[in-house]
Amino acid sequence: MKIESWGTARLDYFGLRTESAVYHKSWGGEWSDYEYLGGTFASELTVTSWGPNRLDVFGFGTDAALYHKYWTGSEWGPSVNDWEYRGGSFIGNPIVVSWGSNRLDVFGLGSDNALWHSFWNGAVWSDWESLGGVFTSDPAAVTWGSGRLDVFGIGTDDALYHKAFIAGAWQEDWESLGGVFTSAPTVVSWRPNRIDAFGIGTDDAVYHKAWTGTAWGTDWENLG
Repeated sequence: MKIESWGTARLDYFGLRTESAVYHKSWGGEWSDYEYLGGTFASELTVTSWGPNRLDVFGFGTDAALYHKYWTGSEWGPSVNDWEYRGGSFIGNPIVVSWGSNRLDVFGLGSDNALWHSFWNGAVWSDWESLGGVFTSDPAAVTWGSGRLDVFGIGTDDALYHKAFIAGAWQEDWESLGGVFTSAPTVVSWRPNRIDAFGIGTDDAVYHKAWTGTAWGTDWENLG
């Protein structure tokens, strides 16, 4: 299941039923009935909002391609039961982030175990681009401002790897942040130039490392 909020006192819940179709329920003072949104999915869903009354929902279908549905404030597009086909061939689960109105960046682990990326610029979708790497986990992504993206994944050595989109271009190489992990990473940002990354270690404890604006912490912090 996924829960998103596009404003104060608003919640939108999305889940897959036993037939692998999407159902939606919203809260704006009281809960609505479940709404059938169709589709047939083999992955978890990912959802984001770039502003009030806007939702974008993504998932990998049973054909391993990405599908997309969006709420415009008055209706679902392309229609309540149809999903937009975005192609690709993926494993695991997708992730989406938005750095502002009319911008979406979607990431998925390809069948080649590399990270793939596509974006919506307000007018058209880009082609899929490979960001390289060889990963064993779902990706994680975060944005802390317009034009900035940070993506993460667990490599074949079980360490966390990072790549950033800065000034209109991706860094050429993946940066190893070390660690030894058994889970997909989780990342958040509370302000510009701040990222907090978390993962489950081989001792089943939670570990944390932060980007403070100038450097990553040298050691992973054991949170127990």
